[in-house]
Amino acid sequence: MKQRNYLLQRLIVGICAGMAGSAWSAEVGQDAAQTMKEVVVTSTTIDDRFEFKRDEPSSISVISGKEVDDAHIENVIQVLRSIPGVTADLSSGDEIKIKLRGIENQRYMGEKPGVAIVIDGVPVFERTGKVNIDLDNIESIKVIKGGASYLFGEDALSGAVIITTKRGAKYAGATVSMEAGSWGYEKQMARVGFSGEKGNGHIQASHRYGDDYYFQSSYKTDYLNGNFNLYLSDTSDLTFGFEKSDRSKDKHGSVKGVTQAELDPQGVLGRDYTRKYAVDLQKLNLTYSNNYDPRSNILLMGYEYRDHTNFLSAPQSLYTNGTSVLPSDPGYYDAYTTLNNWQQVQRGAKGEWRSSTGNVGWLAGLDLRRNEYQQLNKAGVDYCSRKQGAACAPGASVTAGTIMTDDSTDESVNGAYGEVKFRPATDWTLTFNGRYDELGLDYSAKPGKDNGYVAINRSKSFQNSSWRAGANYALKSNMDVYGNLSTGFRTPTVDQLYRGSLSPSSGKTANNENLRPEESLNLEFGLRTKTEWFGIEMDADASIFQIDRKDYIMATTGQYAGSSPTIQEMYDNIGGVRNRGFELALKSDRKREYAFDLAYSYIDAYFTKYDNFYQVLGSIYATNPTMAHFNNTGRTVPRVPSNQINLTGHWQPSSQFHLGLEMDTKSWAWADEINQEKLPGRTLFNLLANYDIREKGFLSAKWSLFARVDNLFDRKYWVTARGTNDQANYITGAYDNIYNANDLSIVVGRPRTWYAGVSAAF
Repeated sequence: MKQRNYLLQRLIVGICAGMAGSAWSAEVGQDAAQTMKEVVVTSTTIDDRFEFKRDEPSSISVISGKEVDDAHIENVIQVLRSIPGVTADLSSGDEIKIKLRGIENQRYMGEKPGVAIVIDGVPVFERTGKVNIDLDNIESIKVIKGGASYLFGEDALSGAVIITTKRGAKYAGATVSMEAGSWGYEKQMARVGFSGEKGNGHIQASHRYGDDYYFQSSYKTDYLNGNFNLYLSDTSDLTFGFEKSDRSKDKHGSVKGVTQAELDPQGVLGRDYTRKYAVDLQKLNLTYSNNYDPRSNILLMGYEYRDHTNFLSAPQSLYTNGTSVLPSDPGYYDAYTTLNNWQQVQRGAKGEWRSSTGNVGWLAGLDLRRNEYQQLNKAGVDYCSRKQGAACAPGASVTAGTIMTDDSTDESVNGAYGEVKFRPATDWTLTFNGRYDELGLDYSAKPGKDNGYVAINRSKSFQNSSWRAGANYALKSNMDVYGNLSTGFRTPTVDQLYRGSLSPSSGKTANNENLRPEESLNLEFGLRTKTEWFGIEMDADASIFQIDRKDYIMATTGQYAGSSPTIQEMYDNIGGVRNRGFELALKSDRKREYAFDLAYSYIDAYFTKYDNFYQVLGSIYATNPTMAHFNNTGRTVPRVPSNQINLTGHWQPSSQFHLGLEMDTKSWAWADEINQEKLPGRTLFNLLANYDIREKGFLSAKWSLFARVDNLFDRKYWVTARGTNDQANYITGAYDNIYNANDLSIVVGRPRTWYAGVSAAF
C-alpha cells in the first residue's frame, strides 16, 4: 500500500505542476482583478438556476441537457461516466444506482447508495435505491462530490446528484423524435411548448421499450410530464412541474458463476432474486421565486412524490416437503416466494432566503419532510423456508397467500441549514455551511408471519449536525485552488433497529435500538484552471480527496449471511471504511474541429475496521449452516476499480456534423469482501454520430439524425461480479460447500449494440 500511495502522490504532483506551469505561461485570460468583487451565494437545494461560480470550494461537475439529448442515451450512466469518480450499479434497461468515489460499492441489493438524489428540489428516495428519471426531460445534471449533508441532509455520505428537468421559453414550439435499436429497442417522444409575455410552459410524452439482451429482461416506460412558469411581476414567478410515469421491468440479467457466464451469458438457465417490477410514479412540485432587490432572493417550494411498486422476490428453493426446486420443474421461472406491494408518499416544503452586502453573502433555509412508507407482502407460492435433514423443518412450511408483512413507517424530517460566504481579501473566498436535522421514525405493523403474528409499534428519533468549511484562492484570473472539509450522515433504518421484533421467524436476528447514525468526513483539495497544452486550450480540474466513514452499519454476521444456532445476527456499527484518491477532468473547446474530454480517477478504498465477516458454505436454508469467519480489516472494498479513464475524441468538420469516439476503461477490482475472486478490467469503445439540418426543410421542420454503436469492437466483458456465499449450482441446485468463482453473481456485458433515430423541431 505504501508503494501504491507513493506512486499516486508522484502522479498528482506531476499533473498539477504541469497544469500550473502551462497556465502561468499560456497567458489565458487577464490578471486577477485588484478590486473587491461582490459576493454572491449560489448554493441552493430548491432550484438550480443559480449557476456554479468559480469560487466554489468543492468539486462540482455539470452536464447540460443538450449534452444528454445529443448523446441519445439508454441510461444516465452513459453521460455520468464522463465525470471522474462516478460509478453505478447497472443491470439492464435504464435502471441504475448512482455511486460516488466508491462509497457503498460493497452493497448491491435495496440499500441506499450514500448519495443524495435530488430531482427538481425533491430529495428522492426510491425503495430499491435506484434512480427513475425521464431521460428526455433533463435540463441539467450537477454532481457535488464529498460529504453533502450540509445541504441535503440524510444519506449524502459521498455527495449529491442534482437533476433539473426541462423548463423555459426555449422549449416553445413542437418536437417529435423516433429511435430504434438492438434487442427490440424503440422510443417515441413528442413535446409541445409555448412562450409569451405572461409565462411559458411545455408538456411532453415519451415511450420506451426494449426486450434487452438478457433473458426475461424486457422493460417499458411511459412518461407524461410538463413544466409551466407564470410571471407574477418583473421580479417574481411561479413554476409548476409534474410527472406521471408507468414503468415495468423484468429480470436483472445476472448469472451464477464463471461457467454460466461463459456458456449462458444471457441467463436462460437461471432466475434473478427479483422479477416483474411494476412501478407507478407521480411527482408534483410548485416553486415561488422573488428577486425582491438586486442582492436578495427568496425561494419557496412544496412537493409531493408518490411511488407504488409491485414485484416478485426470493425464488423458491424448497417445496413444502423439503425437496429442492429444479430448473426442469414446471413453473420454475415464475416460482417466487414473495409478492411485494410497496407504497411511499414523500411530501415536503422548503424555503430559502439569500442576500449579500459588500464582501459577505449568506443563505438561510428550512427543510420540512413528511414521508410515509407502506408494504404489504404475501407468500406467492407454497414453499418451505428452512430445511432440517431431508425434510422441511417444523413450522417452516408456508402457504401461498399468507401475509408475511403488513406495516407502515412515518418519517418526519425537520431541517434548518445555512451558508455564509466571505471574501476577506481580493483573491480569497471563504465558505461555511451548517445544517441541523431532527429525524423521527414511527413504525407500526399488523399481525403477519414475519413478525410472528404480533402487532408492533416502535418509535425512534435522531438529531444530526453536518457542516462544511471551505476556501477558494484565485492564483490568477484563470486559476483557482480550493479545498474543503465536509461531513455526511445516514441514520439507521427501522429494519436495522428492530429486525428481531419485525422478523422473529426469519432468522433470529436481534434488535439493536442503540444503533448510531453512520458518519463520513470528507477532506478535499483541488486546482481548477483554464490552461493550454500543445496549443490546445482547455478547462482542467484536478483534486485529491479522502473520505473516512465511521460507525459503518452492517449485520454482525456479514454480507447477507443470516443467523445460525451458534452465531447471533444483528445490525451494529461494525467499523469503518476509508476511500481516498485523485481525480482529473480535462475539457477542450468543443467549438473547434478537433476536441477531447478526459475523466480520470484513482480510488483506493479499504475497510479500516471489519472484524467479523461470515461466509455461508452450503445452503442458507439449512438448520445449522456452516459459516466461515474472516477478519476483513485492511482488505479492499469490492467492486471499486483503482483506475478509471473515460476519453472521448470529437471531430466536428462543420456546425452540422459531429462524430465522437469514446474509450471507457476500468481496471480490475475484487468481487468480494474477502478479496479472493476478481472482477476483470475492460476497455470499451463507443461511437456516436450526429447530423443536423438547421435550415427548415420538409414539413417546415429542423431535422436531426443520429446513430450510436456501443461496444464497437464486440468485446466480451463483465459489467459487474458479486461474491458473498456458496451458491447452488445453476443446473442441479446442489451446493458443493466451497466458495469459488462459480459462486459469483455476474452480469455479463452486452455485445455490440446499435441505436439510430431522427427528430424534427417545428
